[in-house]
Amino acid sequence: MPLLLLLLLGTVTFSSSSTSQRKVWPRHGPNITSSGSCLPHERDALMAFKKGISGDPAGRLASWNEGEQDCCKWRGVSCSNQTSHVLGIWLRNIQAEGLSVGDTALVGQISPSLLSLYHLEHLDLSMNNVSGPASRVPEFLGLFRNLRYLDLSGMPFTGRVPPQLGNLSKLQHLDLSSTTGQIPWRRVPWHDSNLYSTDISWLSNLSLVFINMDSVDLSRIVDWAHVVNMVPSLKVLHLPNCFLTNVNQSLPYLNLTDLEELNLSENHFDHPVASCWFWNLTSLRYLQLAGTHLYGQMPDALGALTSLQVLDMSFGFGSINMMTANMKNLCNLEIIDFREGVFSGNITELLPQCTPNTLKGLYLANNNFSGVLPNWIGRWTSLLILDLSFNKISGNVPSEISLVNNLLTLDLSNNLLTGGVPSDIGMLSNLTDMDLSNNNLSGVITHEHLAGLTRLKNIAFSGNSLKIVVDPEWSPIFRLEYASFASCHMGPLFPSWLRSQTHIDELIISSASIFDRLPDWFVMTFQKANGLDISNNGISGTLPTDLKNMTSLGWLKLNSNDLSGSIPRLPKSLSYLDISENSLSGPLPAYIGAGHLENLNLASNRISGPIPKSICKMNSMGGLNLANNYVDGEFPLCFKPGGFRVLILRNNRLSGKFPSSLKTWTNLYVLDLAWNKLSGKIPSWIGNFTELEILQLSHNMFTESIPSTITRLSILSQLNLAGNSLSGCLPRHLSNLTGMTTDKLFPRISSLDDMLVSVNLSVITKGQELYYWDYELYEMASIDLSSNHLTDRIPEGIASLDGVINLNLSWNQLSGEIPNNIGGMQSLESLDLSENMINGDIPQSLSTIAYLSYIDLSYNNLTGRIPSGGQLDTLYMQYPFMCNGNRGLCGHPLLKNCSSNSGPQNGGHERDEHDSNVLSFSFGLSVGYMVGLWAVFCVVLGLLQRE
Repeated sequence: MPLLLLLLLGTVTFSSSSTSQRKVWPRHGPNITSSGSCLPHERDALMAFKKGISGDPAGRLASWNEGEQDCCKWRGVSCSNQTSHVLGIWLRNIQAEGLSVGDTALVGQISPSLLSLYHLEHLDLSMNNVSGPASRVPEFLGLFRNLRYLDLSGMPFTGRVPPQLGNLSKLQHLDLSSTTGQIPWRRVPWHDSNLYSTDISWLSNLSLVFINMDSVDLSRIVDWAHVVNMVPSLKVLHLPNCFLTNVNQSLPYLNLTDLEELNLSENHFDHPVASCWFWNLTSLRYLQLAGTHLYGQMPDALGALTSLQVLDMSFGFGSINMMTANMKNLCNLEIIDFREGVFSGNITELLPQCTPNTLKGLYLANNNFSGVLPNWIGRWTSLLILDLSFNKISGNVPSEISLVNNLLTLDLSNNLLTGGVPSDIGMLSNLTDMDLSNNNLSGVITHEHLAGLTRLKNIAFSGNSLKIVVDPEWSPIFRLEYASFASCHMGPLFPSWLRSQTHIDELIISSASIFDRLPDWFVMTFQKANGLDISNNGISGTLPTDLKNMTSLGWLKLNSNDLSGSIPRLPKSLSYLDISENSLSGPLPAYIGAGHLENLNLASNRISGPIPKSICKMNSMGGLNLANNYVDGEFPLCFKPGGFRVLILRNNRLSGKFPSSLKTWTNLYVLDLAWNKLSGKIPSWIGNFTELEILQLSHNMFTESIPSTITRLSILSQLNLAGNSLSGCLPRHLSNLTGMTTDKLFPRISSLDDMLVSVNLSVITKGQELYYWDYELYEMASIDLSSNHLTDRIPEGIASLDGVINLNLSWNQLSGEIPNNIGGMQSLESLDLSENMINGDIPQSLSTIAYLSYIDLSYNNLTGRIPSGGQLDTLYMQYPFMCNGNRGLCGHPLLKNCSSNSGPQNGGHERDEHDSNVLSFSFGLSVGYMVGLWAVFCVVLGLLQRE
């Protein structure tokens, strides 16, 4: 869909350039014909030009030969029908398209022999590579005194634009642009242009109607606006991407009263939009300001540009307020493009309300427009594209939209629309793209909504509360290429109307309340599909045995269903497969079929047996998730250097030592081997995994110390070694884990590819096990070394890791004091140091951690007064046990009060005189009582013996 929008915008918006060119010259220029007889010296000049051409892959100069004496009949040459003089050379590389420009371009240089063509009026060598070895614009071009049209666009020139061009006093059309595309944000240069100019005052000598200097560096010309203002004949001025820094010059008088097109796109102006000098150019028909960083209040003068046909301020990156902008009377507007411009305002008050309405394309995507889509939208009978996606537009989808019967694309996605979808929408018989996804729409969609959309190719209703109810025998006429019905109710049976959609490329019917088996026509119908998402349903039964016949399938998501049985042979084309959270069983097949598989997610099934060696042959594999299965044995040793980027094997039955075949996998992002039966020591070469962001080795049987090389993992954001038998002290240089600092943590949260296997890991934090998904994990910097046999002090350097949210060192044998600077861990939300032998005071700096919401310091040897203030006072109420088991602590929340003379420094162990006297009295009383009882017992015993 985006491509169609761009193509339409390019067709409508930028046709103005070619129109202006035709105004300067018809296709072969005025009074130019091919019927004249070529003059010999001019033929010789053309042949000399041909000798300067070393490459002609398209054969455009094939007719330029001695056998044809009349050069007026040569391809690309035009002559006067009165004098036979050569008036025009037309050698534009019309086959140029994007990066293929060089495949059809002339190669060589412009020969000065052309100066013999004294009467030459038109020279078009655009989109070629005839810049010569110096790659300079030839200065001798300034000697063509009769030249009226010069087009050298798309040429790999470098250096200065020669001011000698100012001698071309009759020149009306000048194009020195260096790019192949005319749509600014899709410009595709096929060479590196370094053309620049430090002085364009020579332009004022010319009678120019058209100027295009796209991508010519004019950054050193401060008075550029004053110069172009001295060319009153101008109708078209294109200066996009010229490194201009301002358009707010003060022009006492505007001479450009005939200017119709102004393109200043992709210049970084970064000043108020209302201060621009061009708002008084009431003759403007095309105004293009894409990517200019203008901001502020849109001026009232916009309402006076009544001739305006195209207004393009897309990709502006500056906040522009349209609240007071008056566009209601701009009745000639055909294109409004404000995409991604950070615009705000009420859409009802913004849009033109003219009758008849000429609007063909309305692009307001990715802004902050609000308001209700007006009912008078039905007046826009010329509208072809309506894109209001990613705004804050509310209300219902107006049924009057069905009157816009020329509409090709309707995109109202990601707004605040409510209510149902009007059945009249089915009257839009020309519609090819419809996207209403991610709103608050509800109600039922029937065949009345869809049957009339005979040309529909792309449809998206996902992210709403819609129910799709159509007759099981209904077979639509349209042939969809893209369909998204995620979160729509389509079940309980698999939608039978999809059987006719044999042209589908991508189908998304996840969370669609389908409780059925995959139909027998599944493989045949979607044989040409590239991607299928049928996740989060109730699909039962087995995977089709002929799945391998879906030879175009690139990605398949069947996760979170109720599939059973074994894994069949997969399509060779498959690169991404997610069938996690099903009931698949049996071993992984020895030959899985998909040799180009990059990401495989089989987590949470019943897969058993060892990891087959066939996986080693999947050289494209980037991610493997086999978590929560019954995989056993040792990790294969056959893997080649490089390895995966994501490897998740948690909660299986793997045994043996730390897999030595991982040693060369230095590109790993995620390594999760937690909850297995791995033993031995963690190797020191783990420090070579410099790309590692998540390391989970918890709940195995690893022994010995944590290798000090682990501190080389400078971008690590999660370290979990809990539940092993690790001993020794904590690594000294934990401060080297700079990936856990706020400066480096968040900018990196994009390293994993969008289609990489889903990562779902648990973290013991705040006294409970919490699960985090995908990119949430990279915002969750965590260190968990709990339940080991670690000893010695907590390194002070740990306090520099100010991005850590969870720190759990509980159930070890740590001693020494809590680092006094622990308050530097300002992102800390959960701190658990319980069940250790830590002594000394609780640092007062803990009270400065604003986000702290859980703390457990119980069962240590801490002493002194418990600090207060900040979050601590609240935490003591929520977790009164947090200081239990520390006999030397006193103060709230413990019931033990601190004496007035005691302080954190003496730990409360010294007792005052009063306490000593009370203790002595109590002890004496107890001893006396026991002696008395013993005496009584002896007397009684003696009497009994006598008797």
